Amino acid sequence: MYLLTHKKLEHRNWPRESIDEFFYLENDSNDPGNINNIVKGVAWLLRERKIDAIVALDDFDVEKAAAIREEFRIPGMGQTTARYFRDKLAMRMRAKDAGILVPEFSALFNNNDVNHFADHVKGPWFLKPRAEASATGIKKITNKDELWYNIDLLGEKRHQFLIEQYKSGDVYHADALSYNGELQFCWSSRYLSTPFDVAHGAGIFRSMTLDPDGTPFRDLYNLTGDVMKAFGMKHSASHTEFIKSDEDGAYYFLETSSRVGGAHLAVMLEAATGVNLWGEWAKIEHAVATGSTYEVVAERKDFAGILISLARQEVPDTSVFNAPEIVWRMTEKNHVGMVLRSGSEQRVIELLDEYAQIVYKDYHASAPVPDKPSA
Repeated sequence: MYLLTHKKLEHRNWPRESIDEFFYLENDSNDPGNINNIVKGVAWLLRERKIDAIVALDDFDVEKAAAIREEFRIPGMGQTTARYFRDKLAMRMRAKDAGILVPEFSALFNNNDVNHFADHVKGPWFLKPRAEASATGIKKITNKDELWYNIDLLGEKRHQFLIEQYKSGDVYHADALSYNGELQFCWSSRYLSTPFDVAHGAGIFRSMTLDPDGTPFRDLYNLTGDVMKAFGMKHSASHTEFIKSDEDGAYYFLETSSRVGGAHLAVMLEAATGVNLWGEWAKIEHAVATGSTYEVVAERKDFAGILISLARQEVPDTSVFNAPEIVWRMTEKNHVGMVLRSGSEQRVIELLDEYAQIVYKDYHASAPVPDKPSA
């Protein structure tokens, strides 16, 4: 087992007993020159070591892993498929072609296309980077003049962005495990505070699992399966987001990724189901490498919720949060967070609401958001 990561992460709490060798990058960007250098480095490794599988642990590693697989003909997701799980424009185009509902969108390649979009699609809109993760770099646009102002700010990088219609509604996420092209596990949740609202509105991040016997859960399970099939998913964990439109009540695809969801959502899912997404993903990769079978079953069907916020205190005292339903507490500096579990959906909702008020009053801090999208 070899780990290739950025030099700045050298001293993180890696499971060192399970890793044979560490290799570090001074530059972990996805520009073609750097990816080519990574490929050269892997070529050197292969002279003395045999590599059977490449696993991308983060959104930004998907392109690197695909390039390595392509160059050395290692099985797994190649560069074309990787685009569907990394490039927000590619995934929207593929979803639309497959008959999956998506908000109206346009690339920024052509001036006439941008003008046609702005003239015919009701605002507001989101200006989004095609290759960032979560809500990073997204800017809300209210009119055509503002749109062109922000496009001009992007300069030569404008082709790396897209414009998309804003839809109001609840945002859901489906966290899944796929093997041999089939969903083996999929659990759906609803953001009580969306990643965009948290990043741009100085909010508190909250999410909660859905009732597995409810219609929304089944609908999102089926939609996630449709997305995975359309995008060519074979073996991986995935995190997919949908919005249920306030206007027509339909679910619209927002984005997906071939990884475990961030913001400690895996802890919330394990609390609700007993399924550890990271551990199961490792089992899937082992099953692929050895040609063995894989299956997973939820151990329980509880309700779970998560709350996370930046904190004013470096090491906040969280003893005020003392409900027996708390099963995990965040320990990162300048953060306060917890996961709750209960057999009662209402109990989890009540605690998340109560604790959010306390956090906002006594702990919450926010970081400034850049005035323009990053590239």
